[in-house]
Amino acid sequence: MLFEVWAPNAQRVEILIDDGTHRLGHDPARAGWWQAELPAADGTRYAYSLDGGPPLPDPRSRRQPDGPDGSSAVVDQDAFDWTAPWPGRALPGAVLYELHVGTFTPEGTFDAAIERLPHLARLGVTHIELMPVCPFPGTNGWGYEGVSLWAVHEPYGGPEAMKRFVDAAHQHCVGVVLDVVHNHLGPSGNHLPPFGPYFTDLHHTPWGDAVNLDAPGSDEVRDFLIGSALAWLRDYRLDGLRLDAVHALVDTRALHFLEELSTAVDGLSAALGRPLFLIGESDLNDPRTTAPREAGGLGLHAQWNDDFHHALHTAVTGEAQGYYADFAAAGPAAVAKTLTGGFFHDGSWSSFRGRHHGRPLDRALVPGHRLLGYTQTHDQIGNRATGDRLAPDQLAGAAALVLTSAFTPMLFMGEEWGAGTPWQFFTDHDDAELGAAITRGRRREFAAHGWAEEDVPDPQDPATRDRSCLDWAEPDKPVHRELLDWYRALIALRRAEPALSDPQLETVAATVGGRTLRLARGPIRTVVNFSDAPARVPLDVPCEVLLARPGCKLLPGAEPAIQLPARGAAVLRAEGAAVPGAEGATVNG
Repeated sequence: MLFEVWAPNAQRVEILIDDGTHRLGHDPARAGWWQAELPAADGTRYAYSLDGGPPLPDPRSRRQPDGPDGSSAVVDQDAFDWTAPWPGRALPGAVLYELHVGTFTPEGTFDAAIERLPHLARLGVTHIELMPVCPFPGTNGWGYEGVSLWAVHEPYGGPEAMKRFVDAAHQHCVGVVLDVVHNHLGPSGNHLPPFGPYFTDLHHTPWGDAVNLDAPGSDEVRDFLIGSALAWLRDYRLDGLRLDAVHALVDTRALHFLEELSTAVDGLSAALGRPLFLIGESDLNDPRTTAPREAGGLGLHAQWNDDFHHALHTAVTGEAQGYYADFAAAGPAAVAKTLTGGFFHDGSWSSFRGRHHGRPLDRALVPGHRLLGYTQTHDQIGNRATGDRLAPDQLAGAAALVLTSAFTPMLFMGEEWGAGTPWQFFTDHDDAELGAAITRGRRREFAAHGWAEEDVPDPQDPATRDRSCLDWAEPDKPVHRELLDWYRALIALRRAEPALSDPQLETVAATVGGRTLRLARGPIRTVVNFSDAPARVPLDVPCEVLLARPGCKLLPGAEPAIQLPARGAAVLRAEGAAVPGAEGATVNG
C-alpha cells in the first residue's frame, strides 16, 4: 500500500506502523510530499512522525478508531458489499430531512438509525441530510468541531456503519446528503498545523485563523478539502454535500474555492453517471452563490434560505428580537416577499447589521429549488437558550407553506410529529478546562439577554444530550399522530400536483390580508391564518379543498372565501382545474 503525506517543512518523515518504524522518501513529482510503499491491510494502525516528533494521525486518515488524538487506521474502501448500484437522486423535486446521528435515537449510532428508515420512507422524504460525522473529541457533540475531515466519528459506528446506513437508505429509495465543515476545525484534536500551512493569519474568522485558501501553500490545502469532498461522494455513495457557512471561507484568489469545488463535483458526477449536488449555507443573500459558473457564479446547486425561515418564524411566534426585528416589523408580508422573491434582504436595510444587505434574485433565471425552505433547523432551534422547538399548532400552518412553496423543502428531525423533546447545544470535550470555558461562554451569552445562568443547560452535562434525543413513543400519541398525518399528506400532495413541482419563482403569487396569507401556484392555493383568532380569507377563484386543518370550511356566497380557525391552514385547488392522474388523498378534519 502507498502511504503518502504532505509535510513541506519537515526534514524527516517516518511512519509508525505494525512492524516498526519506516522512513518515507520524497515524492519526486510533488514538492513537499513524502511517500513509502509498505504492506498493510484493512484495519492496520499507523501514525506519522515529523523530524523525530510525537506520533500524529494522518491528515487524510479514513479512520480514527481511538478518536482524533489516536493512531489512524487503513480502510479498504472496496471491501464493503453494496447491495446494488445506486442511480442517484437529483435535487429538483427533493424533500430533505436534517438528521443528527447522535440524537436521532437514544443509542446514537448509524445502525440504530437504520431501524427508523421505514418511518422516513413512509413520511415521503427523498433525502436525509446528515449533520457532520467527522471525528471530534469525546462521544457526543453537534459535529461542527470535527478535526479529521476524511474519517467517520467512531462512536457513531465508523466508516463501515456509515456505509451500512447509506446502503439501507438507498434500499428505501432515499438519498443521503452530508453536512461538511471546511471553514474551521475544532478547538481540540486538530493535528494539521505541524504538517503544513493549513491555516493562515492573513484572515480571521469567528473560530480564529482562517483555513488557508489563498496564502502560500493554499494549492495543497484546497486540494485537501476538495479531495475530502469527492471522497465522501465517491466512497460513501452520497448524493450531495451541504457546505457549512461558506461566507466564512475567505478566499481572495481569482478562482474562488467554491467554484473550483463545484467544478470538481460536477466532473465526478459525469464520471460516475449519477447526479451530485452541493448546498451552501450562506448569509450573504448573494445570487452568485448558486449562479452557474458560465454566468459568473460559483456554481453551487442550492443554498439554505434563512430569510424565509426568519419571516416564517416571526409570523408564527411574534418574536422580534435580534435578527428577527426587520421580519417582525414587516409581518406576514415578509413571508410573502420571500415566497415570491427568495430573499427578504435583497439590498434593503438590515437593522441587525446596521447596513444594507443582499442582492435581488432574478426570478426569471433562478429556479425555486435552488433555495432550501424550512421551518426549523439545528441552528435555529439549538442556538436558542433552551433549545425549544415550535409547538404542533405553530408547525401545521408553517409546514403548509414550506411544502407547497417553490423552494426545496427541508424538515428537522422530529418536526414532522411536533417533537416535544428540545434540541440543545451539547459538547463532550475531554479537556476539562476547555469544557468549562464553553459552559461559561454559553451561559454568559444568554445572561446578556436576560437569562439566569442556571437556566441555560450545561453543554458538558451528559443530560443535555440525553434530553435532545427524539422520543420515538411520541408519534403514536394523538396530537403528534395528527400532525404526522398532516406532514405525510402535504408531502404526498407535493409529489402528486404538477403545479407544486414547477420551479419558476416568477409564477408564484402571495397575497396578505391582516394576519393571513394566500399562496398561489398554478391552480393550487395555500391559505394560512397566523393569528390566534378565526379569520375569513377571500379566494381569487372558487376552490375545492384538498387538505385542511380542523375547523376550516369554505364559505357560501357570491365571493369565494374560506373560514380558517386560529392558526388554521388549508390547501385548495381551483374548481375546474385539471386533476392529476391519481385521484390523490383528501384530508379534512
